[in-house]
Amino acid sequence: MTERCLFCRLAAGDIPSEVVYQDKDFFAFRDIHPQTPKHVIIIPRVHIASVTKLTEKEQELMGRLIMLAKKLAEQEDIARTGYRLTINCGCEGGQVVPHLHLHLLGGRKLSDQLG
Repeated sequence: MTERCLFCRLAAGDIPSEVVYQDKDFFAFRDIHPQTPKHVIIIPRVHIASVTKLTEKEQELMGRLIMLAKKLAEQEDIARTGYRLTINCGCEGGQVVPHLHLHLLGGRKLSDQLG
């Protein structure tokens, strides 16, 4: 955990959030500026700044992150109709918080247009 990281502070409970899921490895909460009716952010508790900082030792963690997103899509009742998983990487990729995170988006038809 990094003291200054917004998402680390959320996961530690230092900043209030609407928690969707938590365990020893992951923390999921509702986005405060949702882009869709269902917008959940899922983070690993371990601080990894970005996809670019991943190493082979995080392969299992990343696989479990995707499986958790699948589980939360079912919990949020969007699995049947469809949803989008997004990981932004770097400033030009749209990453705002420098802590690796996955957006689970759904609850309406999503455009296939980028940017």
